[in-house]
Amino acid sequence: MEVHPSLPLTGERTVPGIAAENYWFRRHEVVYTAIVPGCASAVVLEAGCGEGYGADLLAGTARRVLALDYDPATVAHVRTRYPRVAVARANLVALPVPDRAIDVLVSLQVIEHLWEQERFLAECRRVLRPGGTLLVSTPNRITFSPGRDTPLNPFHTRELDAGELAGLTRDAGFADVAVRGLHHGPRLRALDERHPGGLIGAQTALALSGEPWPSGLVADVAAVRATDFELGEAGGRDLDASLDLLVTATRR
Repeated sequence: MEVHPSLPLTGERTVPGIAAENYWFRRHEVVYTAIVPGCASAVVLEAGCGEGYGADLLAGTARRVLALDYDPATVAHVRTRYPRVAVARANLVALPVPDRAIDVLVSLQVIEHLWEQERFLAECRRVLRPGGTLLVSTPNRITFSPGRDTPLNPFHTRELDAGELAGLTRDAGFADVAVRGLHHGPRLRALDERHPGGLIGAQTALALSGEPWPSGLVADVAAVRATDFELGEAGGRDLDASLDLLVTATRR
């Protein structure tokens, strides 16, 4: 997939079609793929759409998708590249959507960037219809920034573990709160054994050092697919050991 020239890499936004970004792109793609069935024939709002590939994937089954992002270049890119997605610039703690207008609200890998997480979730509840579904994913603080009080990633303001994510969601007035965890599947666990620090650690170390990637790491990262990840059932496999968290909840 060709990268739109008006959407440069930031070090945080995941862009498809770039070999060095493929691991992170697939790690995000697996969650989008998992939530597609729940968006069938629904009015879907994606809060924080980034490059837009996820909103476009959801648009393949949803009745309508509205994608919001704060960055003007991102909004222009999505409008040009993904015509079946309606897109607008917005502050995510003041959603430009009427009360009870949305069936499914999706926000993947976004909440960790927000200073006002409680206010954001209150806005999510406001725009969802009663019985509507909330889907929020975020990196697991325990594995993403292990042993730290502040996020390792400079783009993140506050990271959450499973209990914190569930608690924030319940406190915002949602019901049926369930958290699932994303893990490496068998093939990725085997690749972890081949690279110092595992597949993630090897990529991170080289990104920080600026050194060239070994050909074996280049090939392994380029070969990663969404099916190489496992998204566990709620209450199943150890959430504290998961890479990312996905909370699902219902608007009362």
